[in-house]
Amino acid sequence: MSLLLLIPQNPNKTLSLFLGWRHNKEEDPTSTMVAVKKTKKTHESINNRLALVMKSGKYTLGYKTVIDTLRNSKGKLIIISNNCPPLRKSEIEYYAMLAKVGVHHYNGNNVDLGTACGKYFRVSCLSIIDPGDSDIIKTLPGDQ
Repeated sequence: MSLLLLIPQNPNKTLSLFLGWRHNKEEDPTSTMVAVKKTKKTHESINNRLALVMKSGKYTLGYKTVIDTLRNSKGKLIIISNNCPPLRKSEIEYYAMLAKVGVHHYNGNNVDLGTACGKYFRVSCLSIIDPGDSDIIKTLPGDQ
């Protein structure tokens, strides 16, 4: 679903365009249409798939256990929050590259990722070992 915005090129007509007034019977030729996609639906679908993994699959939460699963090549997908420290994030990405595992950068901070996992604490990174009934590995191959 796309959202269309009218961006006026003439600043004098800005108020009249936002209020819906027209100067002519036709559309105003000084405005252009820009399509803006919504990412809220994809964010919700990732949360739903993550909740299904938490119910029916196997996973590990936290930096140390993610590194252990990558060293033992047990992980299938790594999810990292957007406020994970850069050095830690690059180390996880390096280990994932060596283990040929997909990495997904979650579009939210560690509080949001913890909430999406159904936990009451912060989660900066998690490793999905077995997706269970979820199709999260097929839909999120990783942003490598």
